[in-house]
Amino acid sequence: MKLYTTRHGQSEFNILHKICGRTDAKLTDEGRAQALELSKNAAGLGIEIVISSPLLRAKETAEIVAEKIGARVEVDERLIEQNYGDFEGSDWRSEEFIECKKQFAVRCPGGESTLQLAHRIYGLLDDIKGKYPDKTLLIVAHYGVLRVIDSYFEDLTNAEFYDYKHPNCTLKEYEL
Repeated sequence: MKLYTTRHGQSEFNILHKICGRTDAKLTDEGRAQALELSKNAAGLGIEIVISSPLLRAKETAEIVAEKIGARVEVDERLIEQNYGDFEGSDWRSEEFIECKKQFAVRCPGGESTLQLAHRIYGLLDDIKGKYPDKTLLIVAHYGVLRVIDSYFEDLTNAEFYDYKHPNCTLKEYEL
């Protein structure tokens, strides 16, 4: 089974350098253009099902791509971004937030830890393996979720996990 992942298109919070976990930020015009470009890159890959986070920025990206490539969209609540709690809406470059993100077993104040996120995402990936053994899928999600997905497939040091990058609307391919 082939699995592709992508990060949603640019959102309003991306432009403002704000932490956007559970906030339901919309795509910008640039984000919609990125999703259209992504649909061109995804054409011909045989993607049958697009599984999306329930948040607007991911769902809209998924719908744009699915419409262009003739796939169906399924929404899975487990793909929602990490709950960053009290950090939500603050600058993502703040030292306090950066330090919290490096502590994988520590919950963000009022939110969840990276290990809690990993538990949720690893369970989703295990379920996908059983449910779609012969399908080609695309997951549309968020930066934090995609870091965890990458760690499901790759052995990453703590530094590699922390430094993981996935620009908006770029594809990554895995064998599941």
